[in-house]
Amino acid sequence: MSERARGFVELDRLTKRFGPEVAVRELSLAVAPGEFVTLLGPSGCGKTTTLRCIAGLERPDGGEIRIDGTLVAAAASGLHLNPEERNIGMVFQSYAVWPHMTVFDNVAYGLRVRRTGRSETRRLTTRALELVGLGELAERYATRLSGGQRQRVALARAIVYQPQVVLFDEPLSNLDAKLREQMRVELIRLQREVGITSIYVTHDQAEALVMSDRVVVMDRGVIQQIGDARTIYARPANAFVANFIGVANLLAGRFLGRNGEGCEVEVPLGEGRQPLRLHAIGGAGAVPGQRVFLSVRPEDIALHLERPNRPAPANLIEGAVVDTVYLGASLDCRVSVGSHEVGVQLNHYAQLVPGQKVFLSFPPEHGLCLTE
Repeated sequence: MSERARGFVELDRLTKRFGPEVAVRELSLAVAPGEFVTLLGPSGCGKTTTLRCIAGLERPDGGEIRIDGTLVAAAASGLHLNPEERNIGMVFQSYAVWPHMTVFDNVAYGLRVRRTGRSETRRLTTRALELVGLGELAERYATRLSGGQRQRVALARAIVYQPQVVLFDEPLSNLDAKLREQMRVELIRLQREVGITSIYVTHDQAEALVMSDRVVVMDRGVIQQIGDARTIYARPANAFVANFIGVANLLAGRFLGRNGEGCEVEVPLGEGRQPLRLHAIGGAGAVPGQRVFLSVRPEDIALHLERPNRPAPANLIEGAVVDTVYLGASLDCRVSVGSHEVGVQLNHYAQLVPGQKVFLSFPPEHGLCLTE
């Protein structure tokens, strides 16, 4: 089951419309053999439609799809291979496990449809069940399985016939939080052991960051950024990605210009207050006067109870505590800075009260100037 050379997926200007609505707009993406790629974005961003086009469940209105160099969909010529002709596996949100069959028969079904020999069917099915930890439950009926066990059956069924690619459509969303976390670990282990190319759809940011070799962030049918988890989180390409991935403070301002290796952004604080001049990195392509956003993560901001002595830290901001939320391991604090509210993540021992004057600071390399 570890033919790692198989499973190269190419999408070239993929477009899908539903009436006047463009669900996916000229999307191009290459997924390497054995890679785990996640399509991440809010509801309606086009991620599930993209997955369904790869599966053959939707017919594209533009562009092409290739699997291992074989053209499986081409809108211009009308070529469209059916799902069973694409040698892919699918794991759905609803599991789609047949209750009247045993675990073994659920997993073996795809092999029997393909007219695989009896001994080979038994060997491959047994191997798939062992991989997902269900070897001892082969003869149990699906009605007697937990949600996590049903998801494992669906996974075994998807990999049993050694497909080139496995597609996952939010497969963990119906599980409780603890089981979902366990299944993430299991999916990563299994994907690495089996080596099948995996394309995974989710709106769960933590799931995408933990599981993926690369994350594809989508919005309104368009790819906003592609990168590994660290890059997506620490260096978002634009304001949408910064706001969608994790928690970010986005301060709307005006690009003033470059300053050595960084740049300077003016952030208005409201009527009667002097605007802030903050230093950050990024801002490539921005021109003086352009509207931009300064993004800084709550965990990258230092909070001072008194104005720091000289030399003053970079990007020093005066504000007042709005409220705090105790989260056990940390304390989330909201600070009013003129017309803005800035979130700060603090040590859980911190003691603050609403209205208390505080000072915030962050180094320029932790601030990122982004365009819209």
